[in-house]
Amino acid sequence: MEMLKTVGQKVVVIGSAAGALVAGSASAALPAEATAAFTSLSGSVTDILAAIWPILAAVTVGFALIKLFKRGTSKAV
Repeated sequence: MEMLKTVGQKVVVIGSAAGALVAGSASAALPAEATAAFTSLSGSVTDILAAIWPILAAVTVGFALIKLFKRGTSKAV
């Protein structure tokens, strides 16, 4: 049992070291083209979301009104 504990501790230490190496290489600077593409894409997403919100609000209100209409007609009969 003691051997399993020791092996487990070594695995944790090796895994932590490997994770630190991966995290260090993942923080490298992006090329200028990638940064420009991301900026353009985020601007497009913002425009699309701004256009979708009024449609989403109208659809939500429409479904609520349909539900209220159905509830009212079922009680009237």
